[in-house]
Amino acid sequence: MLKRPATALALLAFSSLITSLDFTIIYVALPDIARDVGFSAHSMQWVVSAYAIFFGGLLLLGGRSADLLGRRRMFVLGMVLFGAASLLGGFAATTTALIAARAIQGIGAAVLFPATLSLVNTMFEEGKQRIRALAVWAGAGAGGLSLGALLGGVLASAFGWQAVFLVNVPLVIAGTAAAFLVLRADGPRDRGRFDVPGALTGTVGTTLLVFTVAQGPETGWTSAPVLGGGVLAVVLLAAFLVIEARSSGPLMPLRLARKLAPVLAVIFVFGATMQNVVYFLTLFLQNVWRYSALVTGLVFLSLSAVIAVANFIAERLIVRIGIRTTLISGLLLGAVGGALLAAGMVTDGSYWTILTGILVYGAGMGTVFPTVFAAAGTGVAEQEQGSAGGLANTSMQVGTGVGLAVLVGIANAGSAGLDGDALRIATAEGLRTTVVVAAALTLLGLLAAVLLPSRRTVNADNDTTAAEPVAAA
Repeated sequence: MLKRPATALALLAFSSLITSLDFTIIYVALPDIARDVGFSAHSMQWVVSAYAIFFGGLLLLGGRSADLLGRRRMFVLGMVLFGAASLLGGFAATTTALIAARAIQGIGAAVLFPATLSLVNTMFEEGKQRIRALAVWAGAGAGGLSLGALLGGVLASAFGWQAVFLVNVPLVIAGTAAAFLVLRADGPRDRGRFDVPGALTGTVGTTLLVFTVAQGPETGWTSAPVLGGGVLAVVLLAAFLVIEARSSGPLMPLRLARKLAPVLAVIFVFGATMQNVVYFLTLFLQNVWRYSALVTGLVFLSLSAVIAVANFIAERLIVRIGIRTTLISGLLLGAVGGALLAAGMVTDGSYWTILTGILVYGAGMGTVFPTVFAAAGTGVAEQEQGSAGGLANTSMQVGTGVGLAVLVGIANAGSAGLDGDALRIATAEGLRTTVVVAAALTLLGLLAAVLLPSRRTVNADNDTTAAEPVAAA
């Protein structure tokens, strides 16, 4: 599939880093963005959610496109869309323009990500070789989540918040050029048809669902927009399932979705909880402890380091103790780390009061991230790897969008009408409570994780993957 596997894997890891980096690179710049562009405390979440919604809503179409049109073609298209949107974001002067830029970035990522993941899964044989490649790829993605905060702090402090968008442009140009050098050209396009009705109902339904959850705390759960959006979301998502069941070329093959259901549930919980903790920790550091963007970014350096180490260890744990046990261990670390973080998030605290939480939480992040994608790609036919990757990351992004909307409502619940020290104290309490809730909800992932095969691991002698029967939950 690929001309030079090691060089190609480096490129694929680089693209994973870019798409995940963009979740957190703007976090430390959010206060400056809110002040300069005009976002409120509640509407500011849409700078993050617009990316997550369109990323998640179009991933199934992106995955199907990679399978039918060619993985390199979709890789290049995704890079170009992502770069163009980043340029738009860097020059945005209104809330509408900035949210639109983030949405287009999400669309580009939705095209790029499944093409990248399916290239990894088809480049390496299933077993120890693929697990090692996935660890490299996922390590870049997980590391990007924390490195984004560090890079965002440096760029925002030195050049202003616009730099967190514009930095993507040279990265995308380099990645696009490299694709033509190291990725083998695609063959003829597959004649399978696109599921346009499924794409429309699934994307709009998902978008409305997250919009409803996000707007409920601000406008009221019984308001007409929230009730209408919620009902229409349910109708559209139900129609999506019906369309997928009847389609000859579905975006989401229900057979594949049923097979991957336990790991998709784990990924959804991970996205809704652990993935969102960095957002609230960033707000705490800047709004409660008054850290600058640069200092906030430096705080995340320790998180980046521990995630990298945990990725390295996770690769070996999957081989030795299996996917299920590794995943359960990572979720427990994430929950405990979140609780420890919350304990240290006090108004008179410091970096040292949250360091233990950062280290334990980072160990959980670095363990879970590569493991869930190893589980999602195991036992899936080559021609469906794009769809499997799309399903996996759809669960991640929809979970992130829904979870962020719920958690923002919790964080802002007690701060209305306050200012000065009273606002600072209320903000600290709200953010601390939110991290506690996220830590507790992380444990829900264990309910799905126990449904995974009791041992899905690698036979070191022949590099194949063996799966024992599913143990009773």
